[in-house]
Amino acid sequence: MSSIKTEIRSGAYYDSVILMQLQRSLADLPTVIDAGVVMGTEANKDLLEQSGLLVDEIKGANADDLVIVVKAENEKKAQKALEQVDDLVAARRSRDAVDQEFLPKSQESAAKTLPDAKWTLISVPGRYAAGVSREALRLGTHVFLYSDNVSLEEEIALKKKGAEKGLLVMGPDCGTAIINGIGLGFANQVRKGSIGMVAASGTGLQQVSVRIHQLGRGLTHALGTGGRDLTSQVGGLTARMSLELLDRDPETKVIVLVSKPPDPEAADGMINFARGLSKPVVINFIGYASTLQQIDNLYFTTTFDDTAAAAVKLADDSKLTQEEEDLHLDQFNSGQKYLRGLFSGGTLAYEALLILDYYLPTVYSNVPINKEYRLKNSLVSQGHTIVDLGEDEFTVGRLHPMMDHELRIRRLEAESEDPETALILLDIVLGYGSHPDPAAELVPAIKTARSKAKKAGRYLEVVTVISGTDADPQDMKSQEEQFLGAGARVFHSNDAAARFVGRLVRTLEGKEAQENSESFKPVDLESLTGEFSAINVGLESFTESLLAQNVEAVQVDWKPAAGGDPDLMALLEKMKG
Repeated sequence: MSSIKTEIRSGAYYDSVILMQLQRSLADLPTVIDAGVVMGTEANKDLLEQSGLLVDEIKGANADDLVIVVKAENEKKAQKALEQVDDLVAARRSRDAVDQEFLPKSQESAAKTLPDAKWTLISVPGRYAAGVSREALRLGTHVFLYSDNVSLEEEIALKKKGAEKGLLVMGPDCGTAIINGIGLGFANQVRKGSIGMVAASGTGLQQVSVRIHQLGRGLTHALGTGGRDLTSQVGGLTARMSLELLDRDPETKVIVLVSKPPDPEAADGMINFARGLSKPVVINFIGYASTLQQIDNLYFTTTFDDTAAAAVKLADDSKLTQEEEDLHLDQFNSGQKYLRGLFSGGTLAYEALLILDYYLPTVYSNVPINKEYRLKNSLVSQGHTIVDLGEDEFTVGRLHPMMDHELRIRRLEAESEDPETALILLDIVLGYGSHPDPAAELVPAIKTARSKAKKAGRYLEVVTVISGTDADPQDMKSQEEQFLGAGARVFHSNDAAARFVGRLVRTLEGKEAQENSESFKPVDLESLTGEFSAINVGLESFTESLLAQNVEAVQVDWKPAAGGDPDLMALLEKMKG
């Protein structure tokens, strides 16, 4: 008749890999029918019960207790198997353990052993992980937090603390990262290249990175954030820090952003943050519905293969970034923030409104997309305003503004005198039936408006869209030269002009800063590009992986402080400051 024998060891901590191997070693003994080696958590007790190994004495075990249970052919053989536990652990450690002269007992000792370490890998049980992470931040290292079962409140607090110090907190539940070719956690061997990654999805990061490798290109760095980073509560703080860091990295030419479906609020915030970067960003929010394909420097994809292919194509493209534009931002007063569009073409006005909807939260108009934003009085602008001066309300008893510019000139003068106006957008429609020489009337008005603004200590940006051909009777080239001579910008694309003014005004408003309510200290770029070394607290296999990649790593012989007593641990942490 089979017999079950158990042993409970209080305060005995082993990492999960050792527990798994010990359980297998016991189960492989010829006289053993089944075995379980777990920490005494409620979840582990449930698993033992499902295996028929949960006996009454185990039910009272605490989460910090090591539970060893053996089912053998009889009581004597079960007891003999239990007596081999220490020998099995010692044999495993002598065979597979990290080859260090000594294992420091604390992170502080490890930091003294390896003072140049900029990273700490943490894979201890979740109930201890926040405290270990706080210690890592106190010691000035970035945190790769593999541990799960860390509360959302603790995650937010850790990331805020890291942001204050310019230190990344990657996780909790962050399974993979690549720093300057060195894989952390579960990482593939990917060649180095010019593509950087930020991912709130571990296997997503792995799949896109290996596809990039298979397509013949490589990565600078791949930074994991943990799966909850793009929730509305966390707000993508680690993702923002990582994106900003890669944007400063001279070796990174293209950035990839991958995430499990983010909260809509977090997704919108990340998209707007990414639009403020100087490099192309390929975005795949897995399963997240988006009608966008490309806007400014952002490229949206839906599958991992598409994401990798888009990143590789951009990396191969000789023109990687959007055309640089001299925005004269330093010339605007702090109070200047509004766009005023004065259109003669109704459909051009409508297209501008559609495009600006991706840049600005609210644009008022007499022909609004959203009726909520209809101007109370079409003669008076509100905030950002696009006016179609060709609407019926303006043409009763008056020529259409494509033929008569008087109304536009008056409105131009009024808008330029508003101290909050930063930019005026005009369309210039050429061709038969239109005014024979629009520049003759509008150029003097633009010069006067800009001159008055300058005398008032303001800078006025005027943008024009010339819609016409070189065969039109107005002589498009001559028109363009006259507007340029007045200091106006000239576009031939209404789309390009609307995107330009959208970017300019959005920057003036500080929209990104408002949406990114969590400020952060920029991460030191040398954290990525310098010689890699790390402290590992938890799974010894992570240290072994680092050593296999020929980098310096120190394994901490970690055990819960104060026997795992939460009150005493909190007191010790408080004493350290």
